[in-house]
Amino acid sequence: MELLKTKALTHSNYLYLLIAGIVLISFNLRPAITSLGPLVGMIQEDVGLAHWSAGLLMSLPLLVFAVMSPLIPKIAARLTNERTLLIGLTSLLIGITIRSIAIPVLLFTGTLLVGLGIAIGNVLLPAVVKERFPKKFGLMTSVYSTSMGLVASLASGISVPLAVDWDLGWQGAQIVWGLPVIIALILWGFLFKYRDEGKSGNQQKQRTSSKQMWRSSLAWQIAIFMGFQSFSFYVTISWLTEILHSHGINLEMAGWLLSFTQLVGLPASFVIPVLAGRFQSQVWISFFLGLFAVLGYSGLLFGSTYPVLIVSIIFIGIALGGSFPLALTYIGLRTQTGQQTAALSGMAQSTGYVLAAIGPLFIGYLYDLTHAWTVPLVLLIVVSVVLTVFGMLSGRDRYV
Repeated sequence: MELLKTKALTHSNYLYLLIAGIVLISFNLRPAITSLGPLVGMIQEDVGLAHWSAGLLMSLPLLVFAVMSPLIPKIAARLTNERTLLIGLTSLLIGITIRSIAIPVLLFTGTLLVGLGIAIGNVLLPAVVKERFPKKFGLMTSVYSTSMGLVASLASGISVPLAVDWDLGWQGAQIVWGLPVIIALILWGFLFKYRDEGKSGNQQKQRTSSKQMWRSSLAWQIAIFMGFQSFSFYVTISWLTEILHSHGINLEMAGWLLSFTQLVGLPASFVIPVLAGRFQSQVWISFFLGLFAVLGYSGLLFGSTYPVLIVSIIFIGIALGGSFPLALTYIGLRTQTGQQTAALSGMAQSTGYVLAAIGPLFIGYLYDLTHAWTVPLVLLIVVSVVLTVFGMLSGRDRYV
């Protein structure tokens, strides 16, 4: 009897540690990217990058996401989720370290490794949640997506103070984000050692329905929705500080406003997956999120006063904060089986991040071409309209 109690206690403790591990993984899926946006100007000056090169620096992780997303489930099926996550965290840590050296080739090589590490977490975190907490999937998705957004916003806000006020420079401000990776590595090393045997390798049946997914119009609608919301998010993370700076706001305040943009989206990030799961159709949710995006980017384009800019970034924050978890929720709501969910997730992430990767690079190129933010902001408004249309199409009560 005592032995059974001990085993039950051990299993319970393991689940608590697993929840902590999931949250720690989510902590590390955005800071290595969101902390870079406010520092782009410093990096450009120090390393000598043009705007399009700096845009490429932000786009490289997304290209890795696009290429690796369909491959990661196959790797995890051979190695287990835990071992693959450990590889991802190690890649992320090495990447953060290497790209903190002010040599262009190391800067881009480190960024590629950062992209690989984050891609592994992006793909496998929903799989771990689905596998270990199938009855709490919506709640756990809300928890880890909100945790992701919280640390992402913090990273944006403190990057310039770390670099300037703490005199760490842009290199030291990047190295700081290796610390939560080290903590996650330690915990997941422990979880791997004491994992519940027989629960981590049940991923062999992935291939059925993957070809059908690429022929499904609804799957493409979801993929395009995910792609354009990622396009908007990463463009905003990359260039919002520079856009605000062009309105006369100093870089440190612009960095904090970028952080604020993400913070105001956190309630939407938590509520949207829960709310979406309670309705058969999510068309109206997509409409209002899209409306906020259009109004927000229009405010940045036409507004010049401080209050208008603040209201604009609040609208943008709500739109971006709600769109990403809604895309994740669509992947679950529009499928009927676990196999379909895995196939749609791989297809949507790989296709979606191709669109997302274009964003920072193309916006940087447009700025280099026009020497103003007018054309880039007009493009973001058009993207927001397209995002709204495909979000509403994806929100209809149908299955792939």
